[in-house]
Amino acid sequence: SLVLSTQPKSQLGPVLANFPSVKPSKSTTFSCYQTTDDKKAVGNSDDAEFVDLPTLLAGETDSVAFHSANQATGCRYLVGVHDKKTGKTTIRPAPLHILTRDVKALKGQEPIAVSVLQRLEARAALGESFGTKKAKLAIKAQERNKVDVSAMETVVDHLQESIQKSTQALPSKEEAQATADSTRLVPPYNAEATVPSEVYPLHNIIPETEWKTLSEAPFLVVGQNQRIPLLPFQRSKWINQHLHSICDSSSPSKTNIKILQYIAYMMLFRQLAIQSNLGKVSLQDKLTSMPSVVADGLLSRFTESARTSSKSQFTSQKETLLLTHMFALCLRVDEYATNIEIIAKDLSQSTQS
Repeated sequence: SLVLSTQPKSQLGPVLANFPSVKPSKSTTFSCYQTTDDKKAVGNSDDAEFVDLPTLLAGETDSVAFHSANQATGCRYLVGVHDKKTGKTTIRPAPLHILTRDVKALKGQEPIAVSVLQRLEARAALGESFGTKKAKLAIKAQERNKVDVSAMETVVDHLQESIQKSTQALPSKEEAQATADSTRLVPPYNAEATVPSEVYPLHNIIPETEWKTLSEAPFLVVGQNQRIPLLPFQRSKWINQHLHSICDSSSPSKTNIKILQYIAYMMLFRQLAIQSNLGKVSLQDKLTSMPSVVADGLLSRFTESARTSSKSQFTSQKETLLLTHMFALCLRVDEYATNIEIIAKDLSQSTQS
């Protein structure tokens, strides 16, 4: 006959153990421990059944330690003990523990790190064994594209020698900077200048041979109404205002008058260069008031000759170069604070960036 156990429900009872991997020997002893005293979770531990208590099953041998990973839930198990003398089978609920094991010799050791190459090799092996046809073709293509490092060892010295020979022809940092500066569309400048007046030396913009052809005397001996007709370019409001202001001052600056005269030559040159075919003869015919030295200098610095023709061309780059030279002179006259609106109107340019 079957009878229920009369032992207190909370008393330690039989336990079922499941060993998915390594089974211990029959001589291995195990102990059962209650893992928490949280009465809110299990109620009063004195009244709770042993099967419902959170317990831990543990045991060990000389080399392996066993402990329950988790307590099985969802099913209830009953253990029966049969007494042959009385013919009764006593039944009591028992918890099921699934046990895992730890090798004592490996405790405290970090797992060996897996390299990227090992991961790729393992992935390729799986692909070869279980991959699709497309995946296998991709693995083979990747293998073909691998670089054989050992084969490259024999050519390393040769490659290094070739690189050294190639880099010898490269310019130094100073040479590269000088080349870059020479192609900038600005006047030659002094990078070590400490004051604005030293940044663009005057004769880097107006060569001395051209400077000697300029004269301030005609503007100082005539009246105000007769000054403007002496200018080669008379439609610049900025030049006209500055010329009157300088000549009417108590101590006129002869240098600034000559600079204004040269700016007028540059404005006239730009206007005619845009309108004409830029041939030297035709340009000089129109610039009757311009000395030939100045005309030759402007042509040589601010025009280009085509490969298939000897005719000079006024390109957009050369126009920009001419304007930057002109603006540097304007800044010098205005002591480096110029009203750009007036100059822009004189040149029919927009001030919008």
